[in-house]
Amino acid sequence: MNIREIILQGEGTTLDFKKTITNAEKIAKSLVAFANNQGGVLLIGVADDGSIVGVKSEDEERYMINKAAHQFCKPAIEPKFEEIYINHKMVLAVTISKSDTKPHYAMDANKAWWAYYRVKDKTVLASKIVLDMLKEEQSQNGKMIVYSDLEKKLFSYLEEQGRITLKQFTKLTRLSNKKAQKLLVGLITSGILQLHLSEKEEYFTFINLK
Repeated sequence: MNIREIILQGEGTTLDFKKTITNAEKIAKSLVAFANNQGGVLLIGVADDGSIVGVKSEDEERYMINKAAHQFCKPAIEPKFEEIYINHKMVLAVTISKSDTKPHYAMDANKAWWAYYRVKDKTVLASKIVLDMLKEEQSQNGKMIVYSDLEKKLFSYLEEQGRITLKQFTKLTRLSNKKAQKLLVGLITSGILQLHLSEKEEYFTFINLK
């Protein structure tokens, strides 16, 4: 692992910087978000701006990460640790693999369980569509897709407009939210549509195969 090159990339979908770990509940959100997406690496001892501050107590950091992964994540997550030294300062790299038991949930201060997802450099609360998508990913097993008039309407709209929201799709097809979500999720997990997420909105486009 070339830590300098990785840090220069900056935080993103698969990389997060933490100066230190002080709260198992908060870090559980990050672990779950990585596991529910493509996996990722937490660099402990690195500030948000990429400067290396180092880890003061490796044992304490490991303890907090393992506590978060096993007590505050459901299903539990198994982190992998690596110690890296730069200019006599230690950075603890914590690798979280892409999960094959999605969705994962993190417990909050009120003992409620919530799913999270990594979007660029943010950890966001998983919407109903994201949750359905994660569950569907686990049950996909070579399903055959037969397109109905509903899908054809959707494809025509996307060819003209380039993108569509759930609200626009329900208006286009007159489907209920529940049925529209199910159809969209099926197309996402089949590799036809791509879900775009931000803290403000979610929308759908054709998968870019280029």
